[in-house]
Amino acid sequence: MYVVTADQRDSRSNADLVPAAIAHVSNRGGTGLTLSPERTAGDEIQFAIADAQALLAIVLDLTRTGTWSVGVGAGGIESPLPTSVRAARGEAFLNARDAVDRAKKAPTRVAITASHGGDDAEALVRLLIELRDRRSPEGWEVYDLLAAGHSQRESAARLGITQGAVSLRAKAAALRAEEAAVPALERVLERLDAPFDESAGPG
Repeated sequence: MYVVTADQRDSRSNADLVPAAIAHVSNRGGTGLTLSPERTAGDEIQFAIADAQALLAIVLDLTRTGTWSVGVGAGGIESPLPTSVRAARGEAFLNARDAVDRAKKAPTRVAITASHGGDDAEALVRLLIELRDRRSPEGWEVYDLLAAGHSQRESAARLGITQGAVSLRAKAAALRAEEAAVPALERVLERLDAPFDESAGPG
């Protein structure tokens, strides 16, 4: 299981973003959510999720804005599960607390703590976020249109530029690199939630 604790950055000088974040996570997480997102302490939100694909999508969404420090904890959760995430306990929650504390000090605003494999997952997710942080507003325009299912031709028409210009923007934004990295990262995250066999050899 994965637990995410996200803390709003500079919350004292900015508007309260918690309600919007809760709505976004609820929509993005869908049926993969085990415990729905709630405000836990101050400007923090927390939720539990079982789906690595949805987890990564949410982490990328929250870190894109630059307004959240995101900690991901992998591990067990005590059963039976309560109805509220604030009443839940377990290793995943302890790991998420460790992770969000470290995320607050990280330039990429994310950290991952797990009993095994967390360091590798964290390094790779941070690498992708560093790539995304370098993306220009024009690159994000193309990203959002393609992510919404539009073709390059349709995106060009919507942006009022040529298809070749869209292709150049996509290249500069490293969209193909992200497209290839995301499935690999999902598999890395899935392994954090798998039983660890200490007797298994490398690979």
